[in-house]
Amino acid sequence: MTMSTTMSTSGRARARTTAPNMLEDFVLRALIAGVGVALIAGALGCFVVWRRMAYFGDSLAHSALLGVALGLLYGFSVNLGTIAVCSAFAVLLVWLRQKHVLATDTLLGILAHAALSVGVVAVSFLDNTRFDLHGYLFGDILTVTAHDLWWIYGGAVVVLGLLLANWPALTLMTIHEDLARAEGVNTFLMHLLLMFLMTIVVAVFLRIVGILLITSMLIIPAATARQLVRSTGAMAAAAAALGAAAVVAGIFGSMVFDTPSGPSIVAAAALMFAVVFPLSLMVRARNRAPNEPAEPARRRA
Repeated sequence: MTMSTTMSTSGRARARTTAPNMLEDFVLRALIAGVGVALIAGALGCFVVWRRMAYFGDSLAHSALLGVALGLLYGFSVNLGTIAVCSAFAVLLVWLRQKHVLATDTLLGILAHAALSVGVVAVSFLDNTRFDLHGYLFGDILTVTAHDLWWIYGGAVVVLGLLLANWPALTLMTIHEDLARAEGVNTFLMHLLLMFLMTIVVAVFLRIVGILLITSMLIIPAATARQLVRSTGAMAAAAAALGAAAVVAGIFGSMVFDTPSGPSIVAAAALMFAVVFPLSLMVRARNRAPNEPAEPARRRA
């Protein structure tokens, strides 16, 4: 096995050699891929923020490395391997939560680190296979191919279609789960649906920002949008727009400053949040009535 543990530089090297013309084909593919991912992450990320599923997203992403390794070992699609392993991980988690054997955060911590460790061990069995571990951990959007675009936009159609079809039930369950049950919503099925959609997002996010940064693109644009709008639909649209803006800023920033593309995208999204959040606080403080108590911080973020 030849495993590249150094900085993934293939995309950045191409970017440097073609700096005079930034809109080369691979840059256009990266922009198209990034925008597609932002569309998915914007809507789904809202539910991750509302339902406080960020740690679950991290755990799911950690299990993706095992899916990649199994896909390469047995010669089938890496994306299919990722979806299969992440789905199995999600079902196992739901089953263990139903048993109430451990606290949820303890359970997530055990499964996440165990899955990541088993994935690294599985990668070590990839004899005679060049494996860019750094690229899978932190992403390399500049190496996205036309085949990846089919996966990304196919995943976007599935995720957005299922979200729109189940939006009222998911929203009601998020606001008040008992009320949703009383209204006839199958909350267990909706939980499984959210987890299945997150497995698809993990699979298509792998090449963009990598396993370790997937959750950041789900929660940062959505948390930023929450500071700007109040309605659920507007928040999803704003999160998608902010995510797309972060992708564009991150890609061109990585080419200008010769920085890793995936972390640059996340850094751009974080910078937006850093600008918007204090401004939002100031606007709320100015609009608040003199005797009105301040909104608890935990409800804002």
